[in-house]
Amino acid sequence: MTTNPSYAQERETSEGKVFTVTGGDWDTVVSGTDPVSDERLIVNMGPQHPSTHGVLRLILELEGETVREMRSVVGYLHTGIEKNLEYRNWVQGTTFVTRMDYLAPIFNETAYSLAVEKLLGIEDEITERATTIRVLMMELNRIASHLVWLATTGMELGAISIMLYGFREREYILEIFEMISGLRMNMAYVRPGGVAQDVPDSAVAKIREFLELMPKRLKEYEDLLSGQPIWIERTQGVAVLDVTGCVSLGVTGPVLRSAGLPWDLRKTMPYCGYENYEFDVPTSNDADVWGRYQVRLAEMRESLKIVEQALDRLRPGPIMVADKKIAWPAQLAIGVDGLGNSLEHVAKIMGQSMESLIHHFKLVTEGFRVPPGQVYVAIEGPRGELGAHAVSDGGTRPYRVHFREPSFVNLQALPAMAEGGLIADVIAGGASLDPVMGGCDR
Repeated sequence: MTTNPSYAQERETSEGKVFTVTGGDWDTVVSGTDPVSDERLIVNMGPQHPSTHGVLRLILELEGETVREMRSVVGYLHTGIEKNLEYRNWVQGTTFVTRMDYLAPIFNETAYSLAVEKLLGIEDEITERATTIRVLMMELNRIASHLVWLATTGMELGAISIMLYGFREREYILEIFEMISGLRMNMAYVRPGGVAQDVPDSAVAKIREFLELMPKRLKEYEDLLSGQPIWIERTQGVAVLDVTGCVSLGVTGPVLRSAGLPWDLRKTMPYCGYENYEFDVPTSNDADVWGRYQVRLAEMRESLKIVEQALDRLRPGPIMVADKKIAWPAQLAIGVDGLGNSLEHVAKIMGQSMESLIHHFKLVTEGFRVPPGQVYVAIEGPRGELGAHAVSDGGTRPYRVHFREPSFVNLQALPAMAEGGLIADVIAGGASLDPVMGGCDR
């Protein structure tokens, strides 16, 4: 830094360096002598809940209130799930992957199960009822995940009421999950070959009640937020990332669609029979936090359509493949401990058939063998493309499983969104990506 002594003489004091400005053009004097003009402050934001939308650490280089540089630091929630899969059989792997993105457990399970089924070569043997149940559960899970996004983003931007309402409706969905699987989260419900147990009639009735209730609640959310001046100020024109930036960084899901590209794997690369369902792919051209808010609200409405169609397609039939060498026992019952084999099934295999008991024991303890090979299967999760890359060496355990997790990939976009903006908008931009750090760190 250079100083012009004729304009600003300096002297050291106990409070620091003092400049005495004696004349000249003020802009010239300040640019040459003001010690703050080039000074930047390094700040750690996070890891904390809320604000960084999870245990995410952001290192910000600030110039006043403006973010000049940002780095994301991940790994605080690392669970080693992908490595743990190598020490469990193929079906036990479901209980691990369900815990990755803990707000979208059904999607984790489905991507993993589809990959295992592709390795086994049994994709065409999955029953119609099992596939329909998977779609039904995934779309309910998508709504629940988007509700958490709406609730927590509202809280982080000061809209406390929407947090309470969002979690209220999510609770309704979790009750449905509990009726079907015995658990609210991390259910390990979708398994290679089908699903763990059938959907009871009581759950179908509760889902139909939800289909009547939810459209009204979505309207209430919009009435509460969309015309609110502070919400508009905090979201419109904030954390802009256009379609070129999204594609360059590999960003998928609602963030990509809010930039105008209708890329949704349910339409572009259909799986689980999605090509037979009528629904739209909501998009926006805003490419900002406001656009992502609009897209996610619209996606919840489309998911309600798919859930209704899935209920209408739910024909009676088996929920697990017929091959007994692969089919994990699906004769389950919800007990005081959550979920286990039904007493009738246990009595049958223990009291009537020694062969069934031996087979059950071998299948549960050792598992089935999967032919050597590797596959990649991608599905459309709430946050974007969730892909499972599974490798088998012909044994009863995965040789390697690696997930393409949208939270991890999408976080690359945060510096592009935040740099040059205000520190307050870091919160809005980060939240609009909807990262779940359990999925990011795995």
